[in-house]
Amino acid sequence: VQLQASGGGLVQAGGSLRLSCAASGRSFSSYAVGWFRQAPGKEREFVAGVSWDGHNTYYSDSVKGRFTISRDNAKNTVWLQMDSLKPEDTAVYYCAARNEGWVAIIANLHNYWGQGTQVTVSS
Repeated sequence: VQLQASGGGLVQAGGSLRLSCAASGRSFSSYAVGWFRQAPGKEREFVAGVSWDGHNTYYSDSVKGRFTISRDNAKNTVWLQMDSLKPEDTAVYYCAARNEGWVAIIANLHNYWGQGTQVTVSS
């Protein structure tokens, strides 16, 4: 499976961005997918995850209520809708897939990673 993340950019605080994670590979529809982020000088952290069928979603406390993860297996794509953005959301965002159908919040449990897309939120 190959993952391609896109949609990052520069936005003012309070604004919105929509990240996309496009996948190749026939097994993608059976994989859980997560979004992680890494800010300069910080460890990579879990942001949101979605189960293989899209029915179960999980969010970190820092983004709950502001971000929404979704997927369309027919399009081999997962999205992360980010609203009410804050300067502390500034980071490189990565999508990742794992060879299991259920979400994991630990980065090392994911088998495939996209290249990352930069999100910068100005105050």
